[in-house]
This record gives sequence, C-alpha cells and structure tokens, in this order.
Amino acid sequence: MQVSGETPAKPSYSRVLLKISGEALMGDQGYGLHPPTVQRIAAEVKSVHDMGVEICMVIGGGNIFRGLQGSAQGMERTTADYMGMLATVMNALAMQSALEELGVFTRVISAIPMDQVCEPYLRRRAVRHLEKKRVCIFAAGTGNPYFTTDTAATLRANEMACEAIFKGTKVDGVYDSDPMLNPDAKRYETVSYDDCLAKHLKVMDASAIALARDNDLPIIVFSLDEPGGFRGILAGQGTYTTVKG
Repeated sequence: MQVSGETPAKPSYSRVLLKISGEALMGDQGYGLHPPTVQRIAAEVKSVHDMGVEICMVIGGGNIFRGLQGSAQGMERTTADYMGMLATVMNALAMQSALEELGVFTRVISAIPMDQVCEPYLRRRAVRHLEKKRVCIFAAGTGNPYFTTDTAATLRANEMACEAIFKGTKVDGVYDSDPMLNPDAKRYETVSYDDCLAKHLKVMDASAIALARDNDLPIIVFSLDEPGGFRGILAGQGTYTTVKG
C-alpha cells in the first residue's frame, strides 16, 4: 500500500506492446467475444496506462476465425489467412470500444486499409499517437498471409521502439512442459531466445522469437487471468518469465 506522500514506483518500461490471443476475449465461451472479459482486460490496460506507460496492443483472431484451421479444412491458405486478419480487426474494434468507455483514447490501426472503421498503418503517425498517450491497437497482422499475429506483434514492437513485449497467457510464465497436464512442470524465471527455439517452448512462433532475438527485444510472459498482473510486473512485482538473450 502506498504511504501518503510517498513517490509512486517508476514503471520498469515506458513503452510496451501487449500481445493477447483472440481466445482470451471469449471467456468461458467456445466462440466469439465475451463483453465482461473484454471489459476486464480493458481495465487492466487502463491501470497500466494510468501509470504513464505508452501501450500498443496486438490481438489475435482465433476466437472468430483461425487461418491455419481454415486451410487445414481445405480452404486456400492465402484466403484463410486474410479472413483471420479480418477477425483481428473485429477484436481490435471491440477492445477500442471497451477502452474508450473507460476514458482511454484509442486508435485501431490496420495493416489492411479500411478507412471507414480504422486508420491505415503509417509508422510515424502511430508513434505520434503513442507520444500523445493514446493506446494503439494494431490489427490485420502484418497485412500478409503466412505470418501470425505473434510475428506482427514483434514487428510492430520493433517499429514502435517498444522496450518489451508482454505476452498475456493463461499461465504465469514459460514452463518446460504444459502445467495444465503436468503438475511437476518447471517454470523458468528467465529463458533464452535460443532455448525457446531449440526446446520448442510455446512462447511465440519461431519467426517471432527470431525477430525478437535479432533486435534484443525482451518478451515477458505472464498470466492475463491474474487480476492486476500486468500493472504488477511494471511495478516490479508478480510472477512471470522473461525471454531474453
């Protein structure tokens, strides 16, 4: 608890990118958006924004449509991936609505131009939004098929000069095996990019990990289900795993 007159702790990072899956927005449902869950995550983002941290977001689209599943069922891969990109735009608009209800100015910025609903991606404009303390939600992945939203998150984090990627998951870090299936799974405090790739640890896909490694961008894996977890880590508390060189 903060003592009266005490200076609040300075956040560990001043500009970060939060990457969450589309499935994180569906709560206990099997599909789509669960508004109370979207609102809870928006409140977590606002609590960090209130610390003065500049925030970008990338949200997956797997709660609505996943390109790989579509192609596995016989759909042409490029078409399936574009459909997945459109799903990420829907999720981004939902998050924008929830954040703006909380008084947080937000911009949805799409790699695929659709001027009626969001801004096209222009790096300099996006940086200016961050400088003005607006939350930027990057949608439609990289705008190219065959690239995941993990890769898009790492790309945008580098372009925006973010100091870290925060990967919100259902568990409180990176484990050597699935903690949901193995009660003896070991959690790493820190793990190297190369170990993530060599041991096939399910942090992000290989191209995203390699891009983070090549640009020395740390990835912090934490539980999105832990209330106050995002803010806590930036205040120097909480349980998480740091992926770094």
